[in-house]
Amino acid sequence: MFAYIRGKIEDITENAVIIEANGVGYELICPNPFQFHGVTDTVKIFTYHHVREDAQLLYGFKTVEEKELFTKILGVSGVGPKGALAVLASTTVEDFAIAIEHEDEKFLTTFPGVGKKTARQMILDLKGKLTFDIRTDVTDKNPSTISNSKALEEALEALKALGYSDSEIRQIKPELKKLEVLETDGYIRKGLALLMK
Repeated sequence: MFAYIRGKIEDITENAVIIEANGVGYELICPNPFQFHGVTDTVKIFTYHHVREDAQLLYGFKTVEEKELFTKILGVSGVGPKGALAVLASTTVEDFAIAIEHEDEKFLTTFPGVGKKTARQMILDLKGKLTFDIRTDVTDKNPSTISNSKALEEALEALKALGYSDSEIRQIKPELKKLEVLETDGYIRKGLALLMK
């Protein structure tokens, strides 16, 4: 129904951004709403319109690849929008595709709500179908390339254990992702520095 919405960010909550376009405020549920924090220019957010019996929801994504991956994951038996969103909030499109191609169940089970059975179902349903518009050939990459994401996730869990809230951690995650590959301790130190600013 909506391919994308272009407008200005009016508000950001833990789960969504409010974007105003032509006088209408749209609530878009996003994997990481805080990635739009500080954006003052007009933005283009790709959308997925999800209809169920009791609600109509709009999901928002920074890139078309994120949106396409969301729809692919929704096609996996037993995975709903909440689960698909949790995957996108925790990793990149490319790293997820690499994990699927290499049948890395251990990596897939790090996502909230994904057990071994769901991980196997994801591999069964998605293997060979996720090379769409990904700029590198995921089948040629070594599984070790996703170790960066694992170290980052471990660091974020450690920060949570130190008492920082999910919203605080979501705000710094995009900055940590931009860093060169670090060990878990390195991400923790950088994360603490950002949180104490």
